Amino acid sequence: MTLRIEQLSKSYGHGARALDDVSLTVPAGVFGLLGPNGAGKSTLMRTLATLQQPDSGRVHFGDINVLTQPEQLRRVLGYLPQDFGLYPTMRAAEILDHFATLKGLTVNAERAERVQALLQQVNLWEVRGQRVGGFSGGMRQRLGIAIALIGAPRLLIVDEPTAGLDPAERNRLLDLLTDIAGDALVILSTHIVDDVRDICSHMAILNDGRVVVQGEPAALLQQVRGRLWSKRIAREALDGYRARNDVISTRRSMGMVLLHVYSESNPGDGFTQCEPDLEDVYFHRLR
Repeated sequence: MTLRIEQLSKSYGHGARALDDVSLTVPAGVFGLLGPNGAGKSTLMRTLATLQQPDSGRVHFGDINVLTQPEQLRRVLGYLPQDFGLYPTMRAAEILDHFATLKGLTVNAERAERVQALLQQVNLWEVRGQRVGGFSGGMRQRLGIAIALIGAPRLLIVDEPTAGLDPAERNRLLDLLTDIAGDALVILSTHIVDDVRDICSHMAILNDGRVVVQGEPAALLQQVRGRLWSKRIAREALDGYRARNDVISTRRSMGMVLLHVYSESNPGDGFTQCEPDLEDVYFHRLR
């Protein structure tokens, strides 16, 4: 099942253009939508989740016209927004049972079986009787994904799911999304480059409401391979290097600054060629 987005645009009342002629083809698997805060990712996710209408454009998920047949899309959709609320005094199993009822699972035995299976899938079965007010951020996110999975969706949209999580919880959540991708097309919207690098087979970078690049991560890396150069410099020399070179990123390294610059040929001045990673692609495309 493929999601096709064609020439999608959205402006808000104050004139800000959140989406500007966005076109994407999203294949099966985990698709990473990468971009800085304010790039338009959440607006695109809400549009795909049928929570708002664009000004123009077309969206199809298989044979479903998402913009004119939102009810059909919602039957096969799971959505975890960036911010969602849970009643802190309710227990995990109670919350999931409540949402399962809302989803139409009215037969008690079937609903109980589904709740148990989902709690086990997201590794929350052992804490099913605990109040969610005491859950860690990662546990809350995994419960949110369980809620999104109640209807066995074919399209799962998750918006910034790992923001604020510690490394262990982040890895658990990414492993879970990878497993889910065997049964559903998963769209992972994030500003964290490592999330996309670790689990996404296809990706796009969104900036200022526009798609600046899309494709397979390996192919995007190949586009900058052989054109990336690095050097450690003193911090006070940084402005001079910026004036003379196409600097795409800087980071502190052993008391100095590690520069990455983009150049078709060796820029000299002590720079050495280096192997790019997805972060280099990201910063190069955002300039």
